[in-house]
Parts: sequence; structure tokens; C-alpha cells
Amino acid sequence: MDARVSELFGSGNGHSSGSGGVSSGKPANGYGVAPKKSSAKNKKAKARLSRNFKPSNNTPYLPPEAEEGNIEYKLKLVNPTQYRFEHLATQMKWRLQEGRGEAVYQIGVEDNGMLVGLSEEEMRASLKTLHRLAEKVGADITILREREVDCDSDVSRKIAEVLIRKVPDDQQFLDLRVAVLGNVDSGKSTLLGVLTQGELDNGRGRARLNLFRHLHEIQTGRTSSISFEILGFNSKGEVVNYSESRTAEEICESASKMITFIDLAGHHKYLKTTIFGLTSYCPDFAMLVVSANTGIAGTTREHLGLAMALKVPIFIVISKVDLCTRATVERTVRQLERVLKQPGCNKVPMVVSSTDDAVTAAQQFAQSPSITPIFTLSSVSGESLDLLKVFFNIIPPLSNSKEQEELMQQLTEFQVDEIYTVPEVGTVVGGTLYSGICREGDHLVVGPTDSGQFHQLTVGSIQRNRSACRVLRAGQAATLALGNFDRSLLRKGMVMVSPEMDPTICWMFEAEIVLLFHAKTFHKGFQVTVHIGNVRQTATVEAVYGKNTSYC
Repeated sequence: MDARVSELFGSGNGHSSGSGGVSSGKPANGYGVAPKKSSAKNKKAKARLSRNFKPSNNTPYLPPEAEEGNIEYKLKLVNPTQYRFEHLATQMKWRLQEGRGEAVYQIGVEDNGMLVGLSEEEMRASLKTLHRLAEKVGADITILREREVDCDSDVSRKIAEVLIRKVPDDQQFLDLRVAVLGNVDSGKSTLLGVLTQGELDNGRGRARLNLFRHLHEIQTGRTSSISFEILGFNSKGEVVNYSESRTAEEICESASKMITFIDLAGHHKYLKTTIFGLTSYCPDFAMLVVSANTGIAGTTREHLGLAMALKVPIFIVISKVDLCTRATVERTVRQLERVLKQPGCNKVPMVVSSTDDAVTAAQQFAQSPSITPIFTLSSVSGESLDLLKVFFNIIPPLSNSKEQEELMQQLTEFQVDEIYTVPEVGTVVGGTLYSGICREGDHLVVGPTDSGQFHQLTVGSIQRNRSACRVLRAGQAATLALGNFDRSLLRKGMVMVSPEMDPTICWMFEAEIVLLFHAKTFHKGFQVTVHIGNVRQTATVEAVYGKNTSYC
């Protein structure tokens, strides 16, 4: 790992505590008071433990525990009373709610972040209690890693990091969207085929065949359209994909966490399609795939710049390491590190080479926008593929429960990205719900049309990942059946909103732009293509004021 990572996150551990929106409704801890105010009984227990523990001069620390977020520190959980057990269960529910179904417990760590560690017997008892707590709230636990603490004691002391996962009662699974970027022939579709199908590639592109949507894509081996693939993880952290499940419905039923990959085009002539995928589908993260034998080439820099301009957190996968010598792979890694450290990027590259690195990278990546994990793997030999799966399993959602609730309280706004006609169903639209809640039978208005009008419609059935869904919440992508609604009145870029919103349209708007590169002069009368969310529209520059702003 890069030395700057240690400087940013403290010595020797690479963890950091969770964060989230401020909330006054946090439950109390096992002693019936605010979680950060320990009772006298708790202080006595810590004092007894401290007598047997003498920290060394280089005792590592985690950041102090945060009041909000899904990360909880526990010194030990040995034989709690029934009263404390009930309060610990309530506290676990709070952390799971903050993480939208996921929480991380650090066992053997004080609230101030000091890694005290526990003996083998205490650790076994604490994990047993944690398992009982998880059973009570209907969750599963997975031990991510254990490590020994450096202390001046004859008894070996360990800390444990435990992932607790529970599907929220009001939804099927936790869904994260990952946009897949990279130059043409870098191995994007092949990597997705290997991850979602569960079978390694044969070196000639067999794994990617199921991902292509058009005949010319199969013939050329180049993606020209946007396709979606899913990778699931059950509550125990095990992979759920097409190798064990025949259909997407079975994957959705078995998975408690879903990674939806948005496979984008790498060729320069399909750049508009790639931009549409990044702006319209609101990915939580972006995965930039770089071929080890060609390095940074073609559209790689453009894709990196697009993700950074749209403020999408990005991590990098170096593929095809089986075709190169170790020296070639290291040269590509150094090339990427130089680009990431440039003033325009200001990223901290973090090369992932072990499971421990993958766990650390997943936690820090979601909490610090400057961290950029780098994986080196092969879709043919399967080298380091497991590290990427560990990363996907642990990576938490960017938004916390409070932000999600605020979005759901707003009026309904669904952005239309795709339009289909399905036999015996009628007109179907696909897209993302930006705000509010959408249910079967809701009455919405869709528009604007060429004349600026909005038409009324009724939502029929709803499907997410090809599975029936009665309620759609803010941030979720789905398809909505509209029955006999006239398809000719619809087009990509429209919005379906609540009639209470009373939507209005505009023909002219003000924009602040940064001109990255252009072969000609940007001036009044210049014609441009504007990408705003899922809207792609040609526009003319009416006036330019100052150096940084323009009016379209």
C-alpha cells in the first residue's frame, strides 16, 4: 500500500470509522444511556481489563468511534446480562439501519480507537455473543479478518473485524450500481462475464458472449450499447451468480446485496453512449479497466476525466496480467500512479495485493474520495479475482439512511432512460427513481412533449432486476409497465413526476462550464450537445460572460 494511506488513516491498521447524517434518535447502549457516555459499571470493567493490558510505545489506533454511521467499536462482549443484551440488540439495529442493512463491528477496540485486543477465550465468548445478537435481529455475521495486537503482554491479544448483514424489512436487497469504463479491448465485458457467469474465460472472449446485445458486437467483440449484469452476495458474504442460479429472479431471491454492473462502450465513436450511461444511471462507483499490456491508451484518460468531473468514486482494475511479465504489470501500475497523483487528480493510489488490503480498501474507498484502489487480475487464470469479489462484498453504500429518508419524503420524480413495447403488457419504460416513492397504481404525469405539455398516466406493474416489486424507492432503478399508453408520446430524457410538482419547462438556461480541450474557439453561436442527467440535447451558445460562464 502507498505510504500516504498510512499517513491519512493512522498507523498500522488502515481502518476508519463510519460517518453519516446527524440523528437524534440513536438508541442507548447496554447501560441505558447515550452510547458514548459509559456507566460506572462499564468503567470498572474497562479498568479491570486495563490492569492486564500495557500498551506498547507504538500501539496502533483507529479514529475515535463516530456517533453516526455503521461502524461500532466493542471492547468485549462476554456474558452480558439480559438487560444489556436487549440494549446491545437495539444498538445493532441502529447500526444496521445507518448502513442500510450492513454494519461492521470492531471487537477488542475501545471507543477512543485504541486497539486493546482480547485473549483467545474472551474473543471466542465475544463472537458467540455477537452471533446471538445477530440471530435476534435476523442478521448473519461474517468474520472479515483477525489480527494480533502488538502489546507488552505474555498473552497473545487479537482484534476481530466482523461484517453483519441483514436485508431491511422494507426491501429485497441492498443495490449498488457500478459503471464499467476503460479503453476498447481492455477486457471490460470479459471481466463482467467471468464475475457474473462464474466461469473463467478461454482467452478468446467466450465469457463475454452472453453480455452482447447485437450481432455486430459479437462479430467485432466491441460493446456499442449499454448492458446490465448482476452479481449477488448472500447474507453470509458468499457469491450468488449464474453458475448456481439459472435466472436473474433466483439471484435476486438468494442475494441480500446486489452489484449491478453498467457495461459501457470503450470505443471513441461510442463516447456519447458512455457519457449517457454515466450521467443517466447515477452509478455509485466507477470501475476503470486498464489492459496490463497496453497501459493507459485510447479513451482511458477521457473516461477517468469523465468520472472525476461527475464526482463518481473510481477504482482501477488492471486486466490481462496473464499475458505480461511481472515487470510489465509493475510498469503499468507505476504509470497509473503517476497519472492519479497529478494535480488534476490528487488521488492516493492503493495497490491491493491481499485479502487484508481488499477489506481496508473497501472501507476507506467509501469514506475518502481521494483513495483509489488498484487491482491486478486475470480473467483467464483467475489470478486475484477473489480479491475483487471481497471488495464488492464489503463496499458500503455511499448514502446513509437519513439521506435516503429525505429523498423518499420528496415528490416523485422518475427519469425515463429506455422505452419498450412488451407483448401482452404494453408500453414499458425503464429508468431511475430520483426522489419520492412510486407504487403500483400511482397517477403521474410524463413530459415534456415537443410542445411543452405533460400527459397523465397510471403505473401498472413494477419490476427490479426482472423480479416483481410493489414499491420503488428513491435511488432504485426499475421498469414500469404503463399499459396502453401511446408509446409515440414518449422519448428518452422525459420525466414522470407527481402532478403536485406542477412541472414547468425552459428553453434557455445558464451554465458554468470548464473547457477541458477543444480544437476550435468557444464563442457565441457555437453549437454544442448538452448532457444533463438522462437528457441529451443540442443547444446554441447565446452569450459568453467572463472566462468561466456561458449562457445557452
